[in-house]
Amino acid sequence: QLSLFRFTLKRPFSTSHSSVDSKEMKKFQLLAHKWWDEEGEYAALHSMNDIRVPFIRDTVLNMSSNYHPGNPLSGIKILDVGCGGGLLSEPLGRLGASVTGIDPVEDNIRTADRHKSFDPVLAKRIQYKCSSLEEIVEESMETFDVIVASEVVEHVADLETFIKCCSQVLKPEGSLFITTINKTQLSYVLGIVVAEKIMGIVPEGTHEWEKFVPPEELERLLESNGFSVRAVNGMLYNPLSGSWGWMESRSLNYALHAVKSGARAGAPSDTDTQQPSATAGTA
Repeated sequence: QLSLFRFTLKRPFSTSHSSVDSKEMKKFQLLAHKWWDEEGEYAALHSMNDIRVPFIRDTVLNMSSNYHPGNPLSGIKILDVGCGGGLLSEPLGRLGASVTGIDPVEDNIRTADRHKSFDPVLAKRIQYKCSSLEEIVEESMETFDVIVASEVVEHVADLETFIKCCSQVLKPEGSLFITTINKTQLSYVLGIVVAEKIMGIVPEGTHEWEKFVPPEELERLLESNGFSVRAVNGMLYNPLSGSWGWMESRSLNYALHAVKSGARAGAPSDTDTQQPSATAGTA
């Protein structure tokens, strides 16, 4: 579908680079109808919600003076970049947030829209757009309190452009949450050889090791684009139990929290740097 590639013609930064990789889009297009099969290709992403949702929720609450019992993220505007079928947008919406989910693959957005329509509360709180991040920059300058890019940066074509765009649509003092895969020998063996080729935890060809991003590189790019990195926590998936947990080592997967400059002065609190709770909470 040629319409999927329209974003490559738009060049907001006066740059010839788009952060969207058309080859990556084709991969996800083929799997678009499988997002909500909890035991299918995206099973590991479903179970990742057990730790990524509380990490986002608790970090945002620790930085906020407002608390709404039952809807702890009420009043928070979240952009879910590369939202896929809405696996992360929905639990964030259930916590009270106003969520905009964007994805350049039309079939992903169609799937996400269909799924949220079954829940009248979510139908009001979440809106989905078939769009690249660059496309919404102009209309969404400093619009969002929180940006979530979960399992996305290892698929983008131009990471620096992606981070610049994040900065532009995020309010000053806003939070950016990223989960991704480190670029280590271990991540090649476990993330590609074992997960894709042997155990089939994710479809073969989902990841390219060359595009994995070491946390040091991501931190450097964020700091040079006006972000302060507050936490980088290691994550581990157990294929036998199908569950995720926090770990000290960042040699495989990791979750990062950064704050756009303009944040309140002072050292980060203990809650920013300690290992977050892995309980599922209300998600």
